Amino acid sequence: MAHYSTYTDEMLTLHLKRGEQAAFTEIYNRYWETMLSIAWNHSKDSAVAKDIVHDVFFSLWERRDVVNIQNLPGFLAGAIKLSVYHYYQKEQRRTELAQKNFEYDVVTHEERKWEARFLQQYIDGIVEELPEKCRLVFRYSRENGMKNSEIAAQMQITEKGVEANLTRALKIIRGGLKKYGVLLIVAVHIYRSVS
Repeated sequence: MAHYSTYTDEMLTLHLKRGEQAAFTEIYNRYWETMLSIAWNHSKDSAVAKDIVHDVFFSLWERRDVVNIQNLPGFLAGAIKLSVYHYYQKEQRRTELAQKNFEYDVVTHEERKWEARFLQQYIDGIVEELPEKCRLVFRYSRENGMKNSEIAAQMQITEKGVEANLTRALKIIRGGLKKYGVLLIVAVHIYRSVS
């Protein structure tokens, strides 16, 4: 069995062209760390650098019979730099697309406002159905911003009674909101079909 670690770059390149995986493994072991350093220096992102190095070595193996390599470290370094350049071109395109989608999202802002109004009306409907004490405690607390002690004084009940009614109200509202997810989907579908 050949000792590829003793081979020169030229010999490794020759054996790589013949499809010898052990030659490829030796090239990888010999140069991956240097190539990772080059990729990181150009990208300043370790995850991006690792992906680029992986892609360059993968491409080297895939194209082993068609690439013409005169200087192995120079070839790899050039491939790394070119890959970093292409990566940032793609990122720039993604950013431009994201900005265009953001402009589209501005159009759907009205839908979000409509959904928020629907949700508020739905919660208001649940609150209206609450038992009277629960409803009053909830409104004093959430709508008027009153403290439990103030509510207790206003309603002439204990603070524990305020807490109990508030807990009960919130439990009922939460239960109603579990159904809300399904209702919202139906309501949005109806809204879109009539507008």
